[in-house]
Amino acid sequence: MYTYDATIIGSGVNGLAAAIMLAQHGWRVLLLEEQDRIGGAAASAALTLPGYVHDLGSAVHPLGVGSPFLRTLPLAQHGLRWIHPAVPLAHPLDNAPAVLLERSIGNTARGLGRDGAAYQALMTPVVRRWHAAMAWALGPLRPPRDLWSALPFAIRAPWPLTLLTRVLFREQRAPALLAGLGAHATLPLSSPVAGAIALVLGSAGHAVGWPVPQGGAQALADALASYLRTLGGEIRTGVRVDTLDDLPARRAVLCDLPPRELLRIAGERFPAVYQAQLAGYRHGPGVCKVDWALDAPIPWEDPAVLRAATVHLGGTFAEIARAEAAPERGIHDPQPYVLLAQPTLFDPTRAPPGRHTAWAYCHVPHGSAVDMTAAIEAQIERFAPGFRSHILARHTTRATEMTSWNRNLIGGDIAGGRTGLRQLFTRPTLSLTPYRTPLRGLYLCSSSTPPGAGAHGMCGFHAAQTVLRDMG
Repeated sequence: MYTYDATIIGSGVNGLAAAIMLAQHGWRVLLLEEQDRIGGAAASAALTLPGYVHDLGSAVHPLGVGSPFLRTLPLAQHGLRWIHPAVPLAHPLDNAPAVLLERSIGNTARGLGRDGAAYQALMTPVVRRWHAAMAWALGPLRPPRDLWSALPFAIRAPWPLTLLTRVLFREQRAPALLAGLGAHATLPLSSPVAGAIALVLGSAGHAVGWPVPQGGAQALADALASYLRTLGGEIRTGVRVDTLDDLPARRAVLCDLPPRELLRIAGERFPAVYQAQLAGYRHGPGVCKVDWALDAPIPWEDPAVLRAATVHLGGTFAEIARAEAAPERGIHDPQPYVLLAQPTLFDPTRAPPGRHTAWAYCHVPHGSAVDMTAAIEAQIERFAPGFRSHILARHTTRATEMTSWNRNLIGGDIAGGRTGLRQLFTRPTLSLTPYRTPLRGLYLCSSSTPPGAGAHGMCGFHAAQTVLRDMG
């Protein structure tokens, strides 16, 4: 007799999505979390001063609101409210108006000068079929069910940004915008994966926006947990799992864990070949992250940047390309590409009246112990002179410190593993069913499986589908 049909280890968005999917099919589900709160990297806390809520990990969620699975769930009934900034993304430039990625492709194109028409031609066919294309793209390697809908994305995604921007554009603004988008891949911009990520995130800005959850990223995890409980799912926090023997009797175990943690709890049960494959799994560059409590909004030189919750700082395509190539070579670029979120401009619940929070990180070599606070703040000052004068308090988390609050962030890698071509679909191993392990009843559902990073829950969804096919 089984106490539960399935036990899920880890309560990140993927673990929660897997639990919900199984509970929807009538499975008795137990979800275990080592921390005293759920959510994994979708978490919020007071890092600086009392009354200031900061997102520990993910902050802005285009793939959360656009997730093929999460968008089917009644999360609004469980307290989740998406707040859409006036502009999804701003990209400041020196001595020029900022580039704005607006919900309207046409409005975005009008800000790109002579490259506007080329940008429209790039994005419009993808955005028109965005939901159908993402149902295919956000999954394991397989033929698309709807080839017509997937085709516009499929024929554009493999282009490296270094080539795509050279072929399509004649000015600096559009290449800079795509460079900032592609740099989310944490790869050199010459990688085809960086081009695919730029297309996914850019088209998402037009199709579904780049919203923030009211109250912080924790609200997304809390809404998922609340819905899971209505389906009969059970959640326990403060539970550390060191071996599968720690778990109650069950039919299946799903692990929202990276390969290293899977080896820790079950490695001795795997065949030697599979152990070696997991041990050889590669992690990508890390991040150094800084959170600020501010006495005023960031004083951007271009006030239009205040219309966006997300800001990409790094200047031109060439500057971002240089900065993003550095971590792969073990180099800390003195002028890093910086991703910044300023949520309190649109969600005042996160700070005392008239006060604000901001959050930013840059990419660093894997496992770096270097504090990049000064370099990050210098990039902000470059486009917002006087920024430092508004800082009331700051909290820095170096790459080596990421695992202190989340075991999945190995070496500061927030993507669950390197996202190059070798590991884009073959994560964690080369397999048509990457969620299944050689041990019957044991599955992996973390961002170390396709489609990888993002608060979309699709790794958990596809893992749960695999479990249902295997065990019915």
